[in-house]
Amino acid sequence: MQPAQFNKPEKSVVRVTDLRDLDAAFAIREKVFVEEQNVPLDEEYDAHDRTDARHYLARAADGTPAGAARWRATAHGIKLERFAVLADYRNQQLGAALLQTVLHDVQTEFPTAHVYLHAQLRAMPFYARHGFAAVGEMFEECDIQHFKMVLEN
Repeated sequence: MQPAQFNKPEKSVVRVTDLRDLDAAFAIREKVFVEEQNVPLDEEYDAHDRTDARHYLARAADGTPAGAARWRATAHGIKLERFAVLADYRNQQLGAALLQTVLHDVQTEFPTAHVYLHAQLRAMPFYARHGFAAVGEMFEECDIQHFKMVLEN
């Protein structure tokens, strides 16, 4: 007789549709960008947060809000932004689930759009594993080095 198999809860990623989830996403961004990376609070938030950006919230297997992201249409295509995973939940595929969900939604709504992001240097290998390639020169945003990366089709 084999031991009973229990279904382990899976991490989940949802598009934010209510203020509680948006507040949770903002709290994650503040923890990661403002507290950990010293991004000024007034530079972390912009007009897009409450207007045209589409926000996502990732929850760990136990339901804890643990990751956030957003995307928006720009004059240059679809820009993925503000990807953040809380330190205790990194390297557990939560970021990958978040990125895959965002890309699925973007590609469903805008199948031929140019998709790009500004990746911090240490995040570049992550994005490269998911089909992004660096273009152009390194630049700084909020005193953090970045490269523009584009999704290769």
